[in-house]
Amino acid sequence: MSWRHDLAVLRHRDVRIFVSARFVALLGSSIAPIALVFAVLDVSDSASAVGLVLAARSIPNVVLLLIGGVISDRLPRNVVLIVASTLSALTQALAAVLVLSGHAQIWQLVVIEAINGAAAAFLMPAMAGVLPALVDPVELPQANAVSGFARSAALVGGGAVAGVIVGFTSPGVGLAVDAATFLLAVVLLARLTLPPVERSRTSIVRDLRDGWTEFASRQWVWSVVAAFSVLNLVFTAAYSTLGPVIADDTFGRAGWGAVSACFGAGLIAGGILMIRYPPRYPVRVGMIGMLSALPVFVALALWPTTITVAVAAFVVGLGFEIFGIGWETALGQHIPLDKLSRVASYDMLGSFVTGPLGQLLVGSVVAATSAKAVELYGAGIYLVVVVLTLMVPAVWRLQRYTTDDR
Repeated sequence: MSWRHDLAVLRHRDVRIFVSARFVALLGSSIAPIALVFAVLDVSDSASAVGLVLAARSIPNVVLLLIGGVISDRLPRNVVLIVASTLSALTQALAAVLVLSGHAQIWQLVVIEAINGAAAAFLMPAMAGVLPALVDPVELPQANAVSGFARSAALVGGGAVAGVIVGFTSPGVGLAVDAATFLLAVVLLARLTLPPVERSRTSIVRDLRDGWTEFASRQWVWSVVAAFSVLNLVFTAAYSTLGPVIADDTFGRAGWGAVSACFGAGLIAGGILMIRYPPRYPVRVGMIGMLSALPVFVALALWPTTITVAVAAFVVGLGFEIFGIGWETALGQHIPLDKLSRVASYDMLGSFVTGPLGQLLVGSVVAATSAKAVELYGAGIYLVVVVLTLMVPAVWRLQRYTTDDR
């Protein structure tokens, strides 16, 4: 099978437009968090202030996710994306002006990032419903793989660009670049044409209830989301939060930078693999891919060196991308298009709401035990959750649509 065949989905004009818009928006969004942290530190030099600004963005995002799903199913998704992206561009542009002019205050950044987080609550569910509306279900695995590759490339590239911008110019320039990428995404999205979908004419409460019914009626959906409420808690605590602490005490901050780069390289490799070899059982293979996190927990606990943790991080990125693309394919093929954004919003809410809990609790648990214990017990919990999820018949058996299923 040739690469021309693997990338055949790009023959669709609107797929090219959407993937391009997603790439530039995510490129800026991966620069923004790094720029924002240093912008806050320039204003206050306080870790508490950093936490306050970041929480100001995450809390509205979580609270409004379900409403974002409802709106994305009620209105044309390209319109939702344009409005939310425009609001994101304006808020980041305002933050950039305040930071570059030297007039930024913490309360201003809190308000701006709260609005930005609210906009993201509409962006994410709306994006989940675009590719399934643009391509035939048989082409969806390929479309998701191409989009996933672009996403990973943007995340990796954005991190590198952020380091250059913050290191050689100022955090305000990074925020301005984020605003510009959102504006470019708006220009691209304005050219996007989505086929008409029959929209709900019921109340928002009824829409939420219908979305929940669709979510809860599919065992493979709620089983995986329930699993990720635990997996994300463990991963956020043991890798994202505790990992840099262990690195700081052992192989150094530069080594952790290499680890992060290898994680990004793993994401890109996973995207390439999924373009070439879309699995017949996307959720089964995806959950097996989630086992890739185990080596990095063990490496951080027992062999915290740059090379061991970096290699393990590459494996994590590879497995996570396999899951992410497989999961998007499963949702896009098996959930009705008019309910897809609502189901995606329940998925996002259930999967990510526990992440902050891991960040808050890990310090206390380490103080009561040790970093080594957190990593090893975290690996054990992680393994049990993945294995139990794979034992769910609906998770194991779910297949992707192929040309033979027409």
